[in-house]
Amino acid sequence: MKSLRMLVVIAALALTACSGTPRPIVDTKGVDMNQYHQDMAECQRYAEEVDVAGGVARGAGLGAVVGGAVGAVTGSGTEGAATGAITGGATSGIKNDRDRERVAKNCMRGRGYRVLN
Repeated sequence: MKSLRMLVVIAALALTACSGTPRPIVDTKGVDMNQYHQDMAECQRYAEEVDVAGGVARGAGLGAVVGGAVGAVTGSGTEGAATGAITGGATSGIKNDRDRERVAKNCMRGRGYRVLN
């Protein structure tokens, strides 16, 4: 059981490490670059408020419960819980990383920039 917990923690940390600071691609033609850098930094700070690590942990916990229940029915609750935890953590991590990216893009759009991606 300790190895299962360690596997879940390692997977969650790996997923969290993958999420970087979102950097929208902006058309900078005719843009005051000093203002652009200030706005980008502020928008990235807003985006960092999306709790990727917490989402991964919640997703892993829910996945472990569901996977454990399915595994108990099929005969391997521990394996089901491990698979569910990793899958749930990964899914939540990806979703929260996308949310972070969306926040940064919306912030830059709200400040009048043409976001290209």
